[in-house]
Amino acid sequence: MEYLDYLENKSIYVIRESYARFKNMALLWSMGKDSTTLLHLCMKAFMGKIPFPVIHIDTGFKFPEMYEFRDRTARRLGLDLIVAENRLAKYRGMGPNKAGASKLECCNALKTESLQQIVAKLKIQSLLVGIRRDEHGIRAKERYFSARDESFKWNYTDQTAEPWDYYRSLERDGTHFRVHPILHMTEADIWRYISREKLEVIDLYFAKGGKRYRSIGCAPCCEPVESSASTIYEIILEIESSKTAERAGRAQDKEDAYTMQKLRSLGYM
Repeated sequence: MEYLDYLENKSIYVIRESYARFKNMALLWSMGKDSTTLLHLCMKAFMGKIPFPVIHIDTGFKFPEMYEFRDRTARRLGLDLIVAENRLAKYRGMGPNKAGASKLECCNALKTESLQQIVAKLKIQSLLVGIRRDEHGIRAKERYFSARDESFKWNYTDQTAEPWDYYRSLERDGTHFRVHPILHMTEADIWRYISREKLEVIDLYFAKGGKRYRSIGCAPCCEPVESSASTIYEIILEIESSKTAERAGRAQDKEDAYTMQKLRSLGYM
């Protein structure tokens, strides 16, 4: 079995395990390379038709290219797309440029609270999320099946081991489970898989004028990196030789060393 086949099979197993165990399930899709890969894996897992909602948490500050890609892809694949937003926070002017607001407060209001609202509204029991262990130190602490408590929080200091693919999918000790089917993949794995499967991704990832985005989210909080990589092959070569963190251009990762840990403990993706 080829290495990419092994990674794909492991991911599809986790997706189907979640679907078999939980009645109300959904997929979080940010339109980034990782969640778009997860979207494709879900299509494969269910023979070309995803049998549950696909949720986009919309802060209102994404790149225009992301919205265009979202709507076009949702139509092409026939997705049951749900766009969720924290309207009250937006009404109060919360955003990346709000005076006095930290990145922690902004992300918590526009992302975490939006997610809390849609999980409660749809009574979601299992939420598929496209995170990877190598993406960030706090995400390396995650498990494939990760319970959230009644307050929507994640106890990252007390993680149960998952030896021999023994997942915690049978336990119901919280409001819902976060399920991470691509946890075992690396950034380079994702790009190799995208190349093999000929997946469309947003062109912000490819270099123009000597710069490209390695990680994308809210436009005001993302900075491009110096790069000449304009093809997937060149991106993989760049990743393999780079000593810069993947999320080095994301503002919430720069604010302080523990912002991401705080956000994820509160329920952030």
